[in-house]
Amino acid sequence: MNSGFWKDKRVFLTGHTGFKGGWLAIVLHRLGAQVTGYALPPISDQTIFAASAISRKIRNVIDDLRDLDALKAAVREAKPEIVFHLAAQSLVRRSYGNPVETYATNVMGTVNLLEAARACDGLRAVIVATSDKCYENRETGQAYHETDRLGGKDPYSSSKAAAEIVTAAYRSSFFPLSPAVATVRAGNVIGGGDWCEDRLVPDLMRGVINKAPTLIRNPAAVRPWQHVLEPISGYLTVAERLWAKDSEPPTTLNFGPDKESERTVGSLADLFCRLWGKGAAWKHIDDSRLAEAQLLRLDSSMARKVLGWNPRWNFEQAVEATVEWYRALVERQDVDQTTERQIEAYFSAS
Repeated sequence: MNSGFWKDKRVFLTGHTGFKGGWLAIVLHRLGAQVTGYALPPISDQTIFAASAISRKIRNVIDDLRDLDALKAAVREAKPEIVFHLAAQSLVRRSYGNPVETYATNVMGTVNLLEAARACDGLRAVIVATSDKCYENRETGQAYHETDRLGGKDPYSSSKAAAEIVTAAYRSSFFPLSPAVATVRAGNVIGGGDWCEDRLVPDLMRGVINKAPTLIRNPAAVRPWQHVLEPISGYLTVAERLWAKDSEPPTTLNFGPDKESERTVGSLADLFCRLWGKGAAWKHIDDSRLAEAQLLRLDSSMARKVLGWNPRWNFEQAVEATVEWYRALVERQDVDQTTERQIEAYFSAS
């Protein structure tokens, strides 16, 4: 990643009030980009968005991705050169309870974003973030690579596969030359400032706060865990390559950890609780009402080969940084300073 590239670049970022989008907003701000964020209000006053006062660092637009006219107006006013699309309904179990919202946000929201991009002069690159769950997961033990079949057995996963298809269709139909468009797929991300329902680390933190063991449904499930800064560094590098057009730009890339960081849910919970200490605990609850994959692995060799991208933090480092962030929040330390320090440490790592 070329840090000098981003100074004064006009960037439009959807989902900046969310977990991954919040971290990306802070990194872009540090790099000197002129960022406009577009998203629904944050779900909590303890998110990365609130704790790091992102609304004071970038232009903050609170609106709905499903409102095409509002989105078009925001893009038109921002005049972006680069667009990152991270806004989404990102929870598998929530998608079972509200499939209409999931498809409206993840599929039609992507359509709306690409429609707004069509009318934007000067736009050079669009990066659409989907998910590692966009693959038809047959749980064979093999890691999925970019050419594997898309699919999904639940509304969330299938909506992400559909977003991939929509983006590819827009690329072929409307963006054959400019802007350059790519989709990016990341493994399970952890880090400070995530308070989404039904996610492992936020659930563990709610257990700490409520002084009760966290109930975990599927501790044997294997996931490709990585710190949130890992895929963000990849997304930034993709944008630079799309901008340069010095070779055939990547159109789809996976960003996942080394195989060593593919651990069970129970392994992550154990390490989190050990690092946190007193007050952190979990126990298994038998709840098989909704289907969940037992195994999911990503092949990120293309990102390594094409971009020179590699994970910087291993599993233990990712969990340690996550615990450090939440501890700073609970102990009323300067959370923004903790965030900035972690970003500096990550990008300084070899």
